[in-house]
Amino acid sequence: MYFLLLLLGLTGAAIAHHSVNERAASTYWYQSIKHDGLGSSKTYVVYRNVKDYGAKGDAITDDSAAIQKAINTVDGSSTAIRSGAGLTGQPAVVYFPPGTYLLNSGLKNIMGTVMMGDPTSRPILKAGAGFKDNILLIGQQGAGGLDTFFHEIKNLVLDSTAVPPAKSILLLQFSVSQACQLSNVMFNMPIGATGHIGVQTAGQVMPLLMNDLQFFGGAVGYSAVALQLQLKNWYFKNVDTAIKVGDTLTQVTGQGLRFEGCRIGLDATSGGSGHFSLIDSTATNTSTVVSAAASTSMQGSMVLENVIVDSSTVKIAETTVLTGSVQPGSTWIRGNIYSGDSSTATPNYSNGTKITTSRPMALVNGTGHYYTVAPPTYEEYDISNVINVKDVASYKVAGDGQIDDTESLQAIINAAAGKQVLFFPHGTYILTDTLFIPPGSRLIGEAWSTFSAYGSKFKDPKNLRAMIKIGNPGDVGVAQMTDFLFTTSDFLPGAVLVEINMAGDKPGNVSGFNCHFLITGASTASCKTPAACTTARLCAHFTASSSAYWENSWATGQSGGSATPGAAGGFLIEAVNGTWILGLGTEHHDLYQLNINNAKNVFLGLEQGESPYWQGSGNTVVNPAPWTNALLPSDPDFDWCAASDVQCRMALYQKISGSSNINLYGGAFWNFRSGPMQTICSSDCQTNAVLYENNTQMYSYGISTINDKNLVMESGVRGNSHAITVTQAANSGDPLAGFPQDKPAICAGYFRQS
Repeated sequence: MYFLLLLLGLTGAAIAHHSVNERAASTYWYQSIKHDGLGSSKTYVVYRNVKDYGAKGDAITDDSAAIQKAINTVDGSSTAIRSGAGLTGQPAVVYFPPGTYLLNSGLKNIMGTVMMGDPTSRPILKAGAGFKDNILLIGQQGAGGLDTFFHEIKNLVLDSTAVPPAKSILLLQFSVSQACQLSNVMFNMPIGATGHIGVQTAGQVMPLLMNDLQFFGGAVGYSAVALQLQLKNWYFKNVDTAIKVGDTLTQVTGQGLRFEGCRIGLDATSGGSGHFSLIDSTATNTSTVVSAAASTSMQGSMVLENVIVDSSTVKIAETTVLTGSVQPGSTWIRGNIYSGDSSTATPNYSNGTKITTSRPMALVNGTGHYYTVAPPTYEEYDISNVINVKDVASYKVAGDGQIDDTESLQAIINAAAGKQVLFFPHGTYILTDTLFIPPGSRLIGEAWSTFSAYGSKFKDPKNLRAMIKIGNPGDVGVAQMTDFLFTTSDFLPGAVLVEINMAGDKPGNVSGFNCHFLITGASTASCKTPAACTTARLCAHFTASSSAYWENSWATGQSGGSATPGAAGGFLIEAVNGTWILGLGTEHHDLYQLNINNAKNVFLGLEQGESPYWQGSGNTVVNPAPWTNALLPSDPDFDWCAASDVQCRMALYQKISGSSNINLYGGAFWNFRSGPMQTICSSDCQTNAVLYENNTQMYSYGISTINDKNLVMESGVRGNSHAITVTQAANSGDPLAGFPQDKPAICAGYFRQS
């Protein structure tokens, strides 16, 4: 898919059903800290407190116009409106202090905007009794789609309890794609309401993760249509239908969902949905935890694992097929199943069967659930313990996309480690050498504060150098990064944007939240040969000594529709002590999108991948070129392909080699365009999607592809080398709405237990 080139800058709270009349005064540091982020001009205002724009938050005054003004305004002195797409240089944080903000008309967000409330006392956006629209908040620019990036909504309560229960009202339309966040938001609706819906995603959208949400009352909690998505730690109470799946949803992982007092937990009766994995979830006083349509193909495939219920049932076409819980140690699968031991590509289709499975002890808590962590807000810190990195007298930090900030930032980070939280106002911080993040570090950005690599030290593809280096091997402790963007300001084939070496002393203490990689290099006009266009070596490297938790991350390795090479690889995982990755999007990297190499104990909640546009039909630079002379031992060399077979030599979405105790719950791998002319694919634009080599105790659920001839190729099965074990033809379903030429193929389960 095409995406807009964004260089922002210059180039679980606990569940509580709060009363709307009881809001505490704010002590949150973010409201008090100095906000001096840089935008498109010296007068541009990044941070906007809605009360500075006339909002009252008194539950009486209509605050609709004031809040929309805070979203729209270019700067503090003019009445100009931010550009329609909220593009380069026009990010904004629209901040809500505690209070109840009455709305008589709906709001609309703009691209590049963070709508953020005080997490210590979440503000309420409350539809009035006379609310005149049908949507309380349109959470994205335009109607939504594949180019809808960089929208963020967190720490808010959306409330429709004053609206008549039969009126049709949607609290949040969130039709977005990657690099977006919906986190720590409550949706409060009347119990028994027939027309109220909490969240809806619609159209051709690719969100990665929505996390730590709560739903009370209403007809539907979440109305879901999307190409891929992970839902983490959602709570539904007294909602008629918690989740209603549309007929064009392709790949979803639901982790840590709690259904309480609902009629239906998951309604997948529309019949055209792809794959849904429901794990680590519970249902109490809920009649039906899952209701699905009849199917004899990959459509409507499903995985249930560690789903604990009281008396709930699973129904297919109104026939009960499962009663009671799916306890740890087993997995219930519906769809095409491959044991990984077969030498043929013939699946075993099941309408619902249990298999014996395992989870690595290193990845689970005392109840057998995979560890999850809420994104930190550092609300426990007083303002005196939070430092604005641009407000340290001893060290000048510019964040202007021009001045080298490496030395000053290193000194500030070293001094703050283990003592203070570091706040990075929005801007672009140029780094000409490695920035080391020592144990004890807590870094938080603002509207995707950007670290950008530049200079000769990152040029050598045979001598890789990290831009951000998190700890040294053997280090144990805390190193957290939240709300950042990593990029390059030059063609830097030796750059590893983030290298993680240290381990957390508990899961989540070494972590990245809502951190994205947008590798752009410089002007494509300076590309004279393919090798000159290589922009970076890797987005992220989790080394063998690391143990880290990474949540909601988009890593794209190519500039928009560029017909030239970009970055060699997306994420390289070589850790052995526990790695958790939730909501990962890796796109357009030359060799692979995700590489798990000689690793152990890896949990992957969802991976979305997409091929580089420049590869494929008509391409004259075939993999592993232009990286042939600088391959790492972990890199694929594509020696299983004929030398001139451009479709076989396209980047792998996922390569897993020599690894054990690997548990994967969603793979959404797409190929829409191919070759230098970016021809729209009709079918089989790419030969192979996934390569598995010599792995043990590996479980992969919901492998989804579009326009890939083979889903899985495996080596090491009884001596086989690069055998095709899962084909599109054996797993193909109906055409995808909006892409009528494309037929998704979905394998429900592929596992190797020995």
